[in-house]
Amino acid sequence: MDIVVKGRKTEVPDRFRKHVAEKLNPERIQKLDAKVISLDVEVSKEHNPRQADRSDRVEITLRSRGPVIRAEASAADAYAALDLAQDKLEARLRKQHDKRYTRRGAGRISAAEVADVVPDAATLNGNGEPVNGEKTDAVPTTRIGSLEVQGDGPLVVREKTHSASPMSLDQALYEMELVGHDFYLFVDSDTKMPSVVYRRHGYDYGVIHLNASDAASSSGELDGAGAGGALGG
Repeated sequence: MDIVVKGRKTEVPDRFRKHVAEKLNPERIQKLDAKVISLDVEVSKEHNPRQADRSDRVEITLRSRGPVIRAEASAADAYAALDLAQDKLEARLRKQHDKRYTRRGAGRISAAEVADVVPDAATLNGNGEPVNGEKTDAVPTTRIGSLEVQGDGPLVVREKTHSASPMSLDQALYEMELVGHDFYLFVDSDTKMPSVVYRRHGYDYGVIHLNASDAASSSGELDGAGAGGALGG
């Protein structure tokens, strides 16, 4: 198993690299996931004095022949942040390990049943707006090059491209938990639509399906109409 340590706009001392190699014990991790290929550890630093208690951020990305698992944490120093991120990573590995040995299929639902099972599951209409969603007040927009920034910004751009194999809603929820995000973009294996599952208040989830064909058919009727949806409430 390869362990790669890199800094993002900061230097990573050799002492910390050695500590990472000792802390992220390969044997311990491979007991929970024997298919692991590599661990990427990214260290970054926030120079704002007001955020001194979480100035150092560590993100661990585990790549294997299964889903990608990611954990991140911030603390007053990189060593403490690594400890927190490691705890999160191992918790998600245990969850994946337990699921692997749990009987699969029980309680799984199809996309057609989402509206009945998931509270306030959202779909998009032909105008690219969530059905029964509330419109927000207009926000001043500034154009910077080819990008549009709403309000005062700040402008933060981080673009990523991922390969996407169609999956069920249940699998998308599972993989969202593994990476620790509040939303997860996927292609629904039942509807073949680009979809987003997102975390709502408490333990509820919402789903947005993007119907590109409906948006295309309505574009001739409405000038400037586009597809899109907000992951609100």
